[in-house]
Amino acid sequence: MSIRLTLDIFSGRVNPQVVVTGDQERDLLNRLRPQRELRRSELLAAPLSVLGYRGVIVEQLGRAASGLPKAFRVAHGDLIGEGLRHRATDENVDEFVCGSTGPFGALGQDRRFFDRVLNEVDRYRELREEWRERHHRWPLSRRCRCAPLYEPAWWNDPSRVGCNNCYNYGTDYRTDTFAQPGMASGVSHTTTCPTVIPAAAADGLIDRPSADNHCPEEGHLVALVMGPGWDYHWYRKGRNGYWTHKPGGTPATNVDNNNNLITDPRTAARDGYTQFCTFMVVMHGHVKLVGPWTC
Repeated sequence: MSIRLTLDIFSGRVNPQVVVTGDQERDLLNRLRPQRELRRSELLAAPLSVLGYRGVIVEQLGRAASGLPKAFRVAHGDLIGEGLRHRATDENVDEFVCGSTGPFGALGQDRRFFDRVLNEVDRYRELREEWRERHHRWPLSRRCRCAPLYEPAWWNDPSRVGCNNCYNYGTDYRTDTFAQPGMASGVSHTTTCPTVIPAAAADGLIDRPSADNHCPEEGHLVALVMGPGWDYHWYRKGRNGYWTHKPGGTPATNVDNNNNLITDPRTAARDGYTQFCTFMVVMHGHVKLVGPWTC
């Protein structure tokens, strides 16, 4: 038996994964045993589609342990999966898993990586405690005639939602490959604005730093933001003039990390994605995207 763990923390980059077996697997399963069922107020806490840490995806590669489904998510000690809405026996299991002495320590990352991850875990806890349920009215006006409609159901198909990231969503091009800027063109990049912008331009996007949140005459507007040295994220401007996005392999959403509609990505709540890089234009049918794998 073995368990695959995916640290769901990036939006553009591929999330880290590790497989645990033997004593480490047994220890982890003991920590993940379901306790009490979650209250309704706990289920309405911070949603899945936020920037930054969103929990750890647990996949049992052999026979499922008693009381746990084959695949589920643990976030802030909450266990969420098919028939599973419970607190974990170890309510601090996130810190154990994500720390340098936990399962992800096998990746060989330096101390700074694990310090950043644990800071993100703390940030998610605060976000969860401060999250407030709001019912937004989604405007149906046509302010950007060439921009795509907000159609989350098409992106949030359970069999494909994890196959496309923020770059796929921003360009409105579902490749099912978790597309990376420049990969289709052989142009590499690091997690900095000066490298991701030309990588995206090689894929066919057009840099428009002076767009100032205005709709282009043709194509649609996207925005690139950066967690410097960590990860990148894309937003796209829709037909009604509001912005939407898709954090990594999570569902597409029309709100920011404060659960507000997004009128300008420069002022949206982005937590660790502190640097606004540029606006770019996507000309429909003129971009080429690939990623590191195919679903």
